[in-house]
Amino acid sequence: MRPPRRGLRRTIEGADGAIEISRDAAGIPHVHAATTADALHGLGFCHGFDRQLQMVVGRLVGRGRAADALAGSDELVALDTLFRRLDLGRGAHEQVARLAPRGRDLLRAYCDGVNRAFRRHMPWELLLLRHRPAPWQPADAILLTRLMGYLGLAQTQGDMERVLVELLQAGASPQLLGELLPGQLDAFDAELLRDVRLGTRVLPLAAGGLGLPSLAGSNAWAVAPSRAAGDAAVLASDPHLVINQLPATWSEVVLHHGERWCAGATIPGLPAVLIGRSADVAWGLTYGGADAIDSWVEECRDGCFAREVDGERRWPAFRARSELLGRRGGQPLTLTIFENEHGVHAGAARVAGRYLCTRWSAAQDTGAASLDAMFELLDARDCDAAQAQVRRVELSFNWILADRGGSIAYQMSGRLPRRAAGTTGLVALAGSDPRHDWTGFLRPDELPHRENPAQGFVASANDDVNHLAAAPIITLPVARYRFERIVELLGSRSDWTAADFEAMQMDRLSGQALRYLELLRPLLDGDERFAAVAAWDCVYDDDSREAAWFEAFRTALVEDALTTVCGEAGPFILHETTIVAASFGLLDDVLLGPDSGWHGADGRDAAFLRAARVAFAARPSTLAQRQPLVLAHVLFGGRVPAWAGFDRRTPGLRGGRATIHQGQRLRSGGRDMVIGPSYRMVTDLAGTALRTALPGGPSDRRTSRWYASGVEGWWSGRSKTLSAR
Repeated sequence: MRPPRRGLRRTIEGADGAIEISRDAAGIPHVHAATTADALHGLGFCHGFDRQLQMVVGRLVGRGRAADALAGSDELVALDTLFRRLDLGRGAHEQVARLAPRGRDLLRAYCDGVNRAFRRHMPWELLLLRHRPAPWQPADAILLTRLMGYLGLAQTQGDMERVLVELLQAGASPQLLGELLPGQLDAFDAELLRDVRLGTRVLPLAAGGLGLPSLAGSNAWAVAPSRAAGDAAVLASDPHLVINQLPATWSEVVLHHGERWCAGATIPGLPAVLIGRSADVAWGLTYGGADAIDSWVEECRDGCFAREVDGERRWPAFRARSELLGRRGGQPLTLTIFENEHGVHAGAARVAGRYLCTRWSAAQDTGAASLDAMFELLDARDCDAAQAQVRRVELSFNWILADRGGSIAYQMSGRLPRRAAGTTGLVALAGSDPRHDWTGFLRPDELPHRENPAQGFVASANDDVNHLAAAPIITLPVARYRFERIVELLGSRSDWTAADFEAMQMDRLSGQALRYLELLRPLLDGDERFAAVAAWDCVYDDDSREAAWFEAFRTALVEDALTTVCGEAGPFILHETTIVAASFGLLDDVLLGPDSGWHGADGRDAAFLRAARVAFAARPSTLAQRQPLVLAHVLFGGRVPAWAGFDRRTPGLRGGRATIHQGQRLRSGGRDMVIGPSYRMVTDLAGTALRTALPGGPSDRRTSRWYASGVEGWWSGRSKTLSAR
């Protein structure tokens, strides 16, 4: 099978023969090689050539060296401090040694390909910054696997647990917090938590402060032949991540290795196709949402922490390490970081008091199993074989699988802690009590999974799958609106095609708006200003003024409730953090309840009417006007004139927080973030083609014709064909 003859073409020498690389009409590289090792060498070359800037910036962030290499801003110093504390690169070389012999060879071949491209050129942005990147090492791929699993995923869960402590200390009552998280706060020790000394806070003490990180949500589903128009399974996947940046998160590729092939989306710096298909199997993913990060309250003094051993209180010492944090244009900072078996200490361990220690299960001792699994996935011949591999991945993902024989499956992956009975991990417990320790990790076969269900489809939209697990693993379930809409649509017919799935990925009906309007209609009956909203079909069309009105209404309602519960911190929580976005389904259950204390003494109806008055008073606008979307360059976004072309403006963000085509505009740490479909992929297993859309292009070079070549098609809902033929 020969590569397509469109676009640029080059040949490089591999260990086992010539590696041919060409681009199709969309600029996507097609790599042809005799062996898997040479194909991954070619992938590394493509990543190093097209996305060197993205890879280098990602590595600098993961190592906590961005402030030294890029800019000495307070924002980057705070980011570096976070990642120096996490130390995600710890033990990476040992993980490389733990790879299976084949895995080590494949990873080395990939890195050699990256460095081949690095030697040929260097982005002018790095020349301008006078930063010459070191060669790409196998340990860097281990670092990136951990970074991918933490930033915006595990981090959101960990910070939400910390927020509970801060809200309690800010005056929120345990009763109202328990209303938000029913059944989750049984172990909540208010007296213990009120005394915790917090270092850097998520919520502001007076003014300023950092917000929560970005969060993510995603869709993936597959139908068996019994629900398809043809005789094969059909699969769709669209991960929702931050999209207001260029280059795009994902990089597409088609790999031919010997007689086999694989196509789909990769993360530059990693030798893995994370969303895509081979000739035999297709796979998509969503974030699993499993709680893999916990905090403990440690009683500290003189660099030691309290520990009960055989009924006796002892004071073992924390492990201490020093980190020199460089600052471009400024003086370096020295960080002293304390750790114990409960993770990283949040304060000054030598000052007596109670502090939090936090541990993420995948921060260390991970990476090898994940990479080995993704290498073996390339050769999987059916769903059973693919499922056996993806369950080995150490990050919390939901995998949707389909094979050419018509089988479909769902599988969760992740290195998830085994906790003591009666504890959930959502509440920080006393670290001195060994009964609160993790007792190991769940086995892969204990994680949620389903194979060939009678309904003829499998789906994931970050929904609660505790009922499929051997132990409770999700403590902050995502709102079910997207999942319920997907299930409703998939169950409504038995003639699905790939084209239908493409249209379904653009669906913008909001189940959230439907719920609220049921209560609003009788309250506002007779108010002519509400007539158009009352007749609204709850579809988030771009020109919908009703959707814009509803967004203004709910924003006012949430701000009113947060002010009632959290006082002056309420508006900050809503407008400057992602707390509300991460828990909006839980918050809806509270706000829609008839007797919720979150509405204050006046009750729900009065709160709804107050919020409606605010929405009526707002300047009328369409949804697109309310939700502007500019894709900004990773380094120069907003810093150079628009005519320079580094940033790309779209007609506006499409969809809402509760629609299949998700769209959310947020602020965190003073930064605007837009969450939406970062990649769309649909494939029919009867053929070999994928239909895809990417909010960007193959290259991170502003001067390349493929810098933002996919943006217009992605926004408008038009897909392109990515074919192995």
